[in-house]
Order: sequence, then C-alpha cells, then structure tokens
Amino acid sequence: MPELPELLLRREAWSRLIMGNHALVRAMVESGVRVVTTYPGSPTPEIAAALTTIPADQRPYYFEYSTNEKVATEVAVGASLNGHLSTVFFKSVGLNVAADTLIQLSMMEMIGGLVIILGDDPGANSSQNEQDNRHFARMSYIPMLEPGTPREAYEMFCQAAELSRRYRSPVFLRLTTHVCHAKEVVTFGPSAPREPDWTPRFAAENGPYVPIAQTVFPLKRSALAQLEEFAREFAAAAFCAEFAPDGCQAIGGRRLGVIATGLPAMAVRENLVEAGQAVDLLKLGGTYPLPVERILAFLNAHDEVLLVEELDRVLETEIKALAWDRGVGCRLHARVDREDLMGELAPPRTWKLLGDAWPELFPAQAGPLGDVPDEADVANVAPRLPQLCPGCGHRSAFHAVRQAITDDTITVADIGCHSMGFMPPYNMGQVLLCMGHSTATASGLAIGNRQRKVIAFIGDSTLFHAGLPGLVNAAMQKHNIVLVLLENGTTAMTGHQPRPGSGEVGERIVLPEMLSALGVEFIRDGDAYNQAQLIANLKEAMEYPGFAVVIARHPCMLKFTREQRVKRADFHMPQVQVDQAVCEQLRTCVAEFACPSFVAHADGTVTVHGDLCIGDGSCMQTCSVGAIRRPPAQSGRGKR
Repeated sequence: MPELPELLLRREAWSRLIMGNHALVRAMVESGVRVVTTYPGSPTPEIAAALTTIPADQRPYYFEYSTNEKVATEVAVGASLNGHLSTVFFKSVGLNVAADTLIQLSMMEMIGGLVIILGDDPGANSSQNEQDNRHFARMSYIPMLEPGTPREAYEMFCQAAELSRRYRSPVFLRLTTHVCHAKEVVTFGPSAPREPDWTPRFAAENGPYVPIAQTVFPLKRSALAQLEEFAREFAAAAFCAEFAPDGCQAIGGRRLGVIATGLPAMAVRENLVEAGQAVDLLKLGGTYPLPVERILAFLNAHDEVLLVEELDRVLETEIKALAWDRGVGCRLHARVDREDLMGELAPPRTWKLLGDAWPELFPAQAGPLGDVPDEADVANVAPRLPQLCPGCGHRSAFHAVRQAITDDTITVADIGCHSMGFMPPYNMGQVLLCMGHSTATASGLAIGNRQRKVIAFIGDSTLFHAGLPGLVNAAMQKHNIVLVLLENGTTAMTGHQPRPGSGEVGERIVLPEMLSALGVEFIRDGDAYNQAQLIANLKEAMEYPGFAVVIARHPCMLKFTREQRVKRADFHMPQVQVDQAVCEQLRTCVAEFACPSFVAHADGTVTVHGDLCIGDGSCMQTCSVGAIRRPPAQSGRGKR
C-alpha cells in the first residue's frame, strides 16, 4: 500500500482514512518506540506489514519476527530494561505462550517503557477460541486500555507509551478484531526526527529484577500501589467519557444509564442516537484498574444501569461487587442470555441488550438496520467451507495420507493452513489444542496403544514456534507415533512472514539435519506432490516401532506464484483440462482430492475453472484414467 511508508516517514501532522492496525504504527513512530517484536497472528499481522514497508536501514526502530510470543515478549522486555521504549504484539492465544514471562512484569522496573498490544478475537474469526484476555490483566497486575475505534487505538497507544515510561510499568492495549480492521479518518500528530539512541541504560540498581522469596512481597506491594495510581490516571483521562444527550434526564421517573467499553460502547452510542432516548453512557477506556470513583458517581446519579461488555462477565462482576461494597442503591442490568456471552457485540446485538433491560424504549421491531438474520434467512445461504488454496502441497499430502492409513488410525492436527485438513473430504485431524501440541498429544495417545496407529501433523513454522519440545520428547522416549512434517518454507496462514530457518532471516536450517541432531532416527523426506513416494514413506513409517518423521515438503504455491510474477512478468504455468473423451466420471478429483478448481456439473461432467487453476499439475496423478492433462501445445511451459 503506497501510504504505509508515509506512516513511518512523514514529519508533519496530517489526516488519513486508515485501519486500526496501521494507525497503531503511526502512534509507535510518534511515541518514539525503539524496539518492536512480534509473532504473527490475526488480527494483528497488518501492524508488522506496515512496519516492514521501508528497508531496515531506514527505520527509526528495530523490528523482528521472533520465534514465538514468549521470545518476542522477552526481547521487548530486555530492550525496555535497557532504556528503550518497546512494543510487543500478537493475537489473543499468543498471550498463553507469553504468560510465563508476562506474569512477572508488573514487579519489574521497565525503565524504557513497554506497551503490549493484544489482538483479541470475539467471534473466533481466526482463532480456536474466544479467549478473553482481560483476565490476564488482573492476574498479572498490568493496567489495560481498550480502544473502540482506529482513532482511539492511535490516541490510546500514545497515552499507553507515555504512562508506561512515566510509571516504568508495562501497559496492555487490548484491541479486538473489529477495531484492528475497521477504518476511520485519523488525524496524526507531527513526528519530530529522532536519531535512535542505543546507549545501554540497564542497571541492577533499578531492580531488583530477580523475583525470589526475599523480594517478591516488596515487589508485589509496589505493583499493587501502582495500580491505584493508574486508576486515578484512568478516571481523569479523556478516554473515560460520559455521553448524556439530555443531561441525565429521567425517563418515566427513572434515570437510566449504560456502562460499556471498546466496540460495544460505540455500538450502544449508535443505538442511543437512533432511538432518541435520554439514556446516558459511561464509556470506559481504561478497564483495569477500574476508575472506581468515576463509576460510583455514575451509579449514584442513576436509578438503573445496564452493563455491556463482550465475552466474559469481567466488568459486570467487578462493578456489582463495587456496588455491593459501597451500598449503591442503583439497579444493575446485565446479560441474561447465554448466547450474549459469545461473539462480537455490534449494534443489532447491543440493541437487543438494551431491549432486554428496557423493552418499552428499545422495542425489537425497531432495531437497527442489518439485524441478525433469522433461521430462515440463514437456511437460504449456501454453506462454504474454508479451502486450501489451489496447488497447496498440504492437499496433495492429505490425499496421500488418506491412502496410506486405515480407518481406525488416530490423527492429531496442529495450528496452521493444514488445520483445514479437518474438513471433508480429508477428515484429517481428530484432536486440536494449540500451536505445537500435536507431537506430545499424539505421544500420549500412543501410550499402551497396540491396536491403533497414531499420526500427528505439524507445519514447519509451528514446529519452530512451539513444537520442538514435544518432538524432542518423542525422540527421547521413542514414542510409537508418526509425525508428518508439512514443510512449505513460510508462515503461510498469517501472510507469509519468514519462519525461523527459512533463510529469509538468518541462516537456513535443513530440517532432516536438525531432526537427526535432535535424536530422531527414522526420517523420510520427499516432495508432497510426489504422492507415490509419500505413500511409500508413510507405510514404511507406520511399520517402524518408534518415533518416525515423514517430511512432506512443497513451497506455499500462493507465495511462490506471487514471487515468480515479480521476478518474471511473463511467468505462466499452463492450466490443466479434463479430457471429456477419456474421463469416466469417477470424480476422484472432486470428491477425494477436492481442489476448488474442479467444477462438478449436474450431467456428471467435471471441468476446470479457469479463474482458479494455477497450473501446478498436482492433480494429474490422482486421476486413475489419466483424464486430467495439459493441452499438448502447452506442455513444458512454466517449469518451476
């Protein structure tokens, strides 16, 4: 995108229609962030994409894709301890990986400042759960800000950076998918030219930085005292705002209000404007620690207050406890429907919550446009399963694995593009927990199991992220499982970020050599497109009495074709066709190989969709009668 370098390099103030993730990047530059680390994961990858649009030698900051979220956090922490304002960002479940390090940080003097950006995912748009990371703020005693728009994301990052430096404390900035990807006109401030100052400022005297029994309690007392300071900051900040359209007027003798935060607060405000009702809104920008006195004042000024938040009952529980402890007489309304504890709260859903509390003011039939469709509407929408890309090596690998295993084989999935092997027709991967779990989980499934073979899958990027400990354990314990290592040379699912050992950053790691050095004795390596060889490798591995690894490698074809078109304007791989004179309509290509390029017609014929086929030819070997072929005039073109 042509405007992204401008985010990093433009000096003067200016305005731009921009997405939340990109607004954060400008905030980093204006705040003087010196070190940025990440492990890619939706909804945050666009932050890294913007940060890397200019060459490394032109950046006023150091940026790295770290091996995983824990490492990314530790690198950012080290930089902050050395006096450099730092930022680490990742998706919701990435915080689980970083948690072991994170929990200590509120007790440390982050002399340079540290902002931790979380991309939470209500609605599980791109995650295996709806994890509510507000709990982590409370567990770690780290203050949390929650923007509801791209403009607030920009402004709150700048405030988080200032607070973090001033209090020498980490600060959470929690965004949700909607805020990360929404667009808004944002007015940016000027960016004064700064030469990076890499003078090391680490001093043990700023600590202690070693939390042991002797030091933990003084450090924890300090962290708790500091939270009281943050609560006062949050209460006075502009992002803690009240919207009272008619000055706290009574409706039918009752003064009504809503307390909300982030995207739900914006949705509620839209509802109130649409309904024209004199219901007041207290929008919290800082949600931990809570601005207690501000909330008490709002509760005491109203007879009834509705509490609106996405996912868990975090604010509801704390505000109810506060009201009880302080003897507040205000009636509190909260979500009563179990379904309201799931998914994003857009205006149609917040209208429903308002209607549950005050049906005479927010009748269901008068809800906002774009209301949630009813079951009849949903039934008329054709289902569309997620798809592996045309030419994906994982598809070829799954097709081969399906032919090598028996029906009672236990298959264990992992996180990555290959997770979609769970979908029909591959039905591959009956267990999925988190990144890197597959080898260890499969090992447990194999203990004492003499009847059913266990096969695990893992991608090369996931292996380096969190899969190595389980792999080393399986090799050491000689667990009787087969690990299919799907190597495509990149972090494909989140946008082709470099994976460790790919050679894009640092030295290339040759996987068979690494596996051998880690103690794996059975290793077979082959191209995922060579299905006959892959089937043979799998069958041999399944007979091996111990830990066996079968590498099925093929470059991510989406990345490969994009790179080739950059290198060669005339790059072309000839598409395949179905020879109708030879085709016996067995439909293996559609029903079992299932490349989306194949189109099945009502008359039984199968054709190739010209807009989808990339010409990789991996499908040709799947047709037992040889009906899938390239036109003779094109044979030999576009060789890789």
